[in-house]
This record gives sequence, structure tokens and C-alpha cells, in this order.
Amino acid sequence: MVCDRCIMVVKQQLQNLTLEVEDVNLGVAVVNPEPDESQMVEIASALKLLGFELIDSEKDKLIEHIKNIIIQEVHYSDLAANNFNFSSLLAAKLNKDYAYLSRLFSEHEDTTIEKYIIQQKVEKVKELLQYGELNLNEIAFQMGYSSSAHLSAQFKSITGITPSQFKATETKGRKPIDKL
Repeated sequence: MVCDRCIMVVKQQLQNLTLEVEDVNLGVAVVNPEPDESQMVEIASALKLLGFELIDSEKDKLIEHIKNIIIQEVHYSDLAANNFNFSSLLAAKLNKDYAYLSRLFSEHEDTTIEKYIIQQKVEKVKELLQYGELNLNEIAFQMGYSSSAHLSAQFKSITGITPSQFKATETKGRKPIDKL
């Protein structure tokens, strides 16, 4: 789950299965009492129809937590105001060594955490460009880039076009967060 709408949909689906939902957050749902095996199959089936999946293994859960933290920070918080680096943030929030997290993420996702962060940032920049309320310098500052030139170079390396070219295109080509 990567957004508030996802949380709402998952919560409704669990309630439709007559489960008592205590809490639903990004990547985690708490229901009471603990579902039995047949209920878990039913939950997995219902969620799969909506494009979600249950995560069972601890490593998969950890990968999902890494993604959720990155998405939360890039899309829903003020990167300019939060002066941090992602490696320290992830290590602190997950209480794990960053080298371990990085190796695990790379093995399971076929990309590095750094590249995943950049992809998320580029998608957020696309969104901000589409809104048209901020200029490139303001977007660069808001997204925690040192300059608009650095943002433009990173944007072009990911998309193949400059932010100005993206803004000028009719079809914008944004990707859903969960497809990155």
C-alpha cells in the first residue's frame, strides 16, 4: 500500500470480509482476532483482485518497509525542511545496519536503494511540473536538490528528456508509485 486511498481500500476490503480492523497503515494491517489459515487465503484472494498482495517472509516485509519509508519521505513530507540522508533514516527507523538493508534491497529488487529514491523523486518532480505552480528552482529546493541543474541532470538520466521538455509534452507519462 502506497497511499491513503490504498489504505482506505484495504481497510474496506478487510471489513467486507467481516474482520475487525484495528489499524491499517502503509504495508501493515492489524485485525482482531488473528485470522486463521482459511481467512488468510480469503484475504489474499480479495486483495489480489485489487492489485495488492500479502507479504509473508520477514525479508519481504523489510523490503516493503524500506519502500514505504522512502515513499512517505519523498511524496508526503518536506524534503527541504528535513535535513537528513536516507541511509541514516532507514537504518534508524528499521533498527538495522544500512549495508545489510542496501544489500537485501538490491538482491530482491534488482535496483539499489539510491536508484529507487531517485525514481521516486523523479515521479514527484513530474507531478510538481504538471501542477505548474512552482518553477524548477523551487521544485529543486523542495525536493532537496542542491541546484536545479542537478535535478535536471538526474531527471534527464531517468526519463531521457529534460524537465522543460516533459512540461511541454501533451502526454505526461507519469508512473504509479507502486510500479517503480
